[in-house]
Amino acid sequence: MPQLGETVTEGTITKWFKAVGDTVVRDEPLFEVSTDKVDSEVPSPADGVLTAILVEEGDTVDVGVALAVIGGDATAAPAAPAPEAAAPPAAASVTPLAALPDEPVAAPAAPTPARVAAGSASAPAAPSVPDAVDQSQVLSPVVRKLLADHAIDPSAIRGTGLGGRITRSDVDVVIERGTPPAPVPSIPSTAPAATVPVAPGRPSPPPAAEGRDRAPSARDEVVPFTNIRRRTAEHMVRSKATSAHTLMVKEIDYERVEQVRRQHGERFREEEGFGLSYLPFVARAAVEALAEYPHLNASVGEDSLIVHHDINLGIAVDLDNEGLIVPVVHRAEELNLRGMARRIRDIADRARTKRLGLDDISGGTFSITNAGPFGTLITGAIINQPQVAILSTDGVSRKPVVVELPDGTESIGIHSVGLVAMNFDHRAVDGAYVARFLARVSDILDDRDWAGEL
Repeated sequence: MPQLGETVTEGTITKWFKAVGDTVVRDEPLFEVSTDKVDSEVPSPADGVLTAILVEEGDTVDVGVALAVIGGDATAAPAAPAPEAAAPPAAASVTPLAALPDEPVAAPAAPTPARVAAGSASAPAAPSVPDAVDQSQVLSPVVRKLLADHAIDPSAIRGTGLGGRITRSDVDVVIERGTPPAPVPSIPSTAPAATVPVAPGRPSPPPAAEGRDRAPSARDEVVPFTNIRRRTAEHMVRSKATSAHTLMVKEIDYERVEQVRRQHGERFREEEGFGLSYLPFVARAAVEALAEYPHLNASVGEDSLIVHHDINLGIAVDLDNEGLIVPVVHRAEELNLRGMARRIRDIADRARTKRLGLDDISGGTFSITNAGPFGTLITGAIINQPQVAILSTDGVSRKPVVVELPDGTESIGIHSVGLVAMNFDHRAVDGAYVARFLARVSDILDDRDWAGEL
């Protein structure tokens, strides 16, 4: 199972394009996989004959689990399909279907019991599962873990998978309906209660309510985390533990940009079919500034900084409050303002309709998140690993500013003003470097002939 995105750890096989015994050619579509963030066709990694399909359509398994076996001999006897993730048979002519390469991550995800190493000659020992789940049932490791974690009896679930097998989505439906977790037995304490000293004249603190910080009340609603919420949480916590996050903020005068939007915005909408927002202007300015400050278009390696010469710009996209994904505008340095606006619109539309491919979410070198349309003041975004910086664009509003008149005197004018904030990895660069970068972004936004780029 390939990793289709940094925070994706599992996928569902939705379709096999080949059957056991079929000849396959390297790079031709072999199967289709669906994750919380992307649906994608995965090509065959080798030439040969598909001698075994180990994971059936509709099954969900972890990244790295073997899905099929490609052998070099068309006369070889096909292996029987196995519903559980298993390692390929040991044979000199057999090539396991390994995970496709993805962009590097700063720290590898912790291995799960279901994960099978590519090229392994034998499957790992079966993971331990609480007695609450019947070991004789045909269940994937992910499903077993969910059932055990939520103390759900599998016999009470009607499976929708092949042959009535219980799938991940079946369990998720039961969890979302509010299946209560197994009660945790209380362990009586034999230790005497601690005495809390109280200052003279102060009332004694009320006794702590039993379970106040642990159990929801009758009026609370328990909303289980979706898979995309869990994976995002894991990725964000890992980023905070990896990078020395430091925030720097710069006020931007958008008046030059605003004038272009007013003068050309209506014609742009007629020609392109969508409005001209501030985001492509900031993206263009950031890309040009990155060419002058390349250590922000980088990742941290082993005691080194890896500077990327292609600027692959990640744009954070909200999936209708269901999660976040960061598709990538590859080689953004080759785009002018109109081209940038088109590309950002395209990847955002395809992200929200799950039409992104593997290339669309891989290889990012620098990211921008845009909460500005909601009128935010300052956004301290978390760095998208393994990158070293993320730029946030916040709300723009009309404010009085000091302006210089042609004769050198000053006056008060009304301009469109907003803040941009950058969280950067202090391991990679220092504050002065980032301050100069932000100042350059500001200068580009204020000085550029944006009308000419349209």
